[in-house]
Formats: sequence, structure tokens, C-alpha cells
Amino acid sequence: MIQTAQDFVKTAFNRLMHRHWHCADSHGLVSSRTRLDLHRRTSFGLALFTLLTLSTQSFASVLPEDRTDFLYHRYDGGGVTIDGPSVLVRKSVGKSVSLSANYYVDMVSSASIDVITTASPYTEERTQYSLAADYLRGNTTLSMGYTSSVESDFDANTYHLGVSQDMFGQLTTLTLSYSYGDDTVRRVDDPNFFRDNTRQQYGVGITQILTRNLIAALNFEVITDEGFLNNPYRSVRYFDPGSPVGFSFEPELYPGTRTTTAAGIRAKYYLPYRAAIEAQYRFFSDTWDIVSHTGSLTYIHPWNDFTFTAKYRYHDQTGAHFFRDLFPRAQATNFRGRDKELSPLTSHTIKFAVAYEFISDGWNFIDKGSVNLSVDYLQVDYKEFLDISTGAPLGSEPLYGLDASVIQLFVSFWY
Repeated sequence: MIQTAQDFVKTAFNRLMHRHWHCADSHGLVSSRTRLDLHRRTSFGLALFTLLTLSTQSFASVLPEDRTDFLYHRYDGGGVTIDGPSVLVRKSVGKSVSLSANYYVDMVSSASIDVITTASPYTEERTQYSLAADYLRGNTTLSMGYTSSVESDFDANTYHLGVSQDMFGQLTTLTLSYSYGDDTVRRVDDPNFFRDNTRQQYGVGITQILTRNLIAALNFEVITDEGFLNNPYRSVRYFDPGSPVGFSFEPELYPGTRTTTAAGIRAKYYLPYRAAIEAQYRFFSDTWDIVSHTGSLTYIHPWNDFTFTAKYRYHDQTGAHFFRDLFPRAQATNFRGRDKELSPLTSHTIKFAVAYEFISDGWNFIDKGSVNLSVDYLQVDYKEFLDISTGAPLGSEPLYGLDASVIQLFVSFWY
């Protein structure tokens, strides 16, 4: 019965993880200006990295399946539109090596509240490619990867190394990971502006099959950032009695270092009729005094050749110690920022997805094919960030809120 339970859990986990790769891509890095406008900057990206870590390393003694994925995604909210295609190809070489390559393009059009109040709307393109390899030996998997992201004012290079070990009859998997990244920040209006920052990410995780129907995972991560960490375009506002509107702007200034820690727990329980329910909680804190709590609940229900998914996610965070919506005077503090994602906020996300397996018995060299559609609706309430675009008198501006949607459509082939 143990072997049957393992096979059941692994098969279902592999199907679920296939969808998680696309979710991560759709919420990945965007432009250096826009990515700071989106809620995923401080903690959502970290959560998705945790999700990927759990997904690809849950079972060290199984290589990823050979497949090709074609994705189109679109984000629309808060005056920002991001859309573009992505292609992922994964192929095994022999029985011990799996290689993968990913190409991804973003078209960004931004007229966010930060842009329309201090600058002009803009459009830009970001391209990203990734190469990765997994090497399997016995119950151990060694993983390595490289990702390059290029846009007009921001370049990022990331190197990743991980190792996973199955233990105790493949009921337990221990995972260690390390990533190193170096970024270059520029300004499109200043050819002499160059700033660098580096980041290192350390992770440890353990996945445990607890019963025939229950699997759980624990994950812990530490990320260190050093260098130019603020947005080169963003400004803070300060009280200025000489201004007609009562305030003026000056460039933001962040600390040059940041250390982030996150711990998460995730459990998935398999129900009758191949259905499953999944719960996840994550705690996040950093040296900028941001503390967040994130929880989600997912229900997955297969029916014939369809799989339906419904998910709810809740996120709440405190603000950074140097965040102010309005500073009392110019250069009032050593560090200052007005990025709304560094303010106290609460968000709710609802997701619905459907997948249809249109090839199940094989066709030529294709073993299986599926088409997937998912829609996310995101609502963010900022507790201390005021909407100055309304033109209301100083001190009477309403709090800002954001509604956004994410649509993902992708087709997958296994061979």
C-alpha cells in the first residue's frame, strides 16, 4: 500500500506543479518601474519562489516529465497592463538528465497612480530566457539554472543551484537551494546613470508523505539584498506651504541592504473522486520592519477530461519603517519612500481555473495534451497610501485601492 500511495501522490503533485510553473511566470519580474507598483514585489515573488521550490523538488528521485508549454498571460489593473507569450521546453537526455529552456516576453504599458502623479505614461518590453538542468543519481537530484532578464532600464542575471534527497523509503524529501543574482539599474532619461545590486537566496525545505491521502511541506528561506534597492524614478512627497497644492516631491532613498526571512507550511489532502484540497500559510519579515501573513485555500476537482480549480488567497502586511505618504519637510529622514507596496496593506485574491485534456491516448509522438485557462481577481486595500490623483485638498485625499485581473491561457504537450 505504501508504493501505491506514493504513486498516487506523485502523479497528482506533478499535475499540480505543471500549473504552478505558469502561475510563477505570470507573476514574475516585470519592468523596474512597474514591478515596484505591483503587490507581488515584497512578498508575492518570494511566495512563488517557495511554491516552485516545493513543486520541482518534492520528489528527488523523479525527473520532470518531457513536455512543451505555450503560454499567453495578461495582467490588467491600477493603470498597468502587462501581457505577452512564453514558451517552455523540457526534454530528458537518457535516464539521468533533464534539460529545459524557457523564453518569455512582456509588453508593459503603465499609467499607474505613481506614474500619472509624478511622470508620464510609458510603454516598454522585457525579454527573459532561462536554461536549467536536473541530474538524477539514485535518490538524489542536483538542479542548476540560469535566468537572464533584459529591458530598457533594468538587467537581471540569476544563478540557481539546488540538491534534493529522498529518504525513508521515499516518504521524505529534503531540499537545499542557493541562488545568486546581480542586477543593473539604469534610467532611460539619463545615459550616465548606472547602479548595481546583488542578492543571495538560501532555502531549505522538507516534504513528507504523512498518510495515503495527506502530504505536507515545510520551507524556510533567507534573502539578502545589497546595493541600489530603490526605484530610480520614484519620488516621495513632503509638506511645502509654498506650493499651490501644499506639497512638493523629492527622490526616494532606501537603505542599501535588506534581509528577508520567510517560513511556510503547506498541506494537501486527497479526497474521493480524485479531488483534493490544499492549504498554505506563509510568514514573512524583513529588516525594513515589514511583517506579513499570507494564507490560501485551494480546491481541485477532476471530472472526466476536465480539472476545475478554485482558490482564495489572503495577504496582510505592515509597512516599512521609512514609508510615509507625506513627510513633514524635505529630507526629513535618512531614508524615505512612498512606494505603496511598502505601506500597510491587505489583499484578497480569488482564482478560477479549468484544464481540458484533449489528447489522452497519444497521437504520433505526443503522449498527452491539455489546454488550460485561469482567471485571477486581485483586490488590494492600502491603509496609509492616499490617492492624490483625485485632486482633493491636502489632508482630505481618499485612501487608494487597486483592483486587478490576471488571465492565463496555455497549451501543454507531453511526449
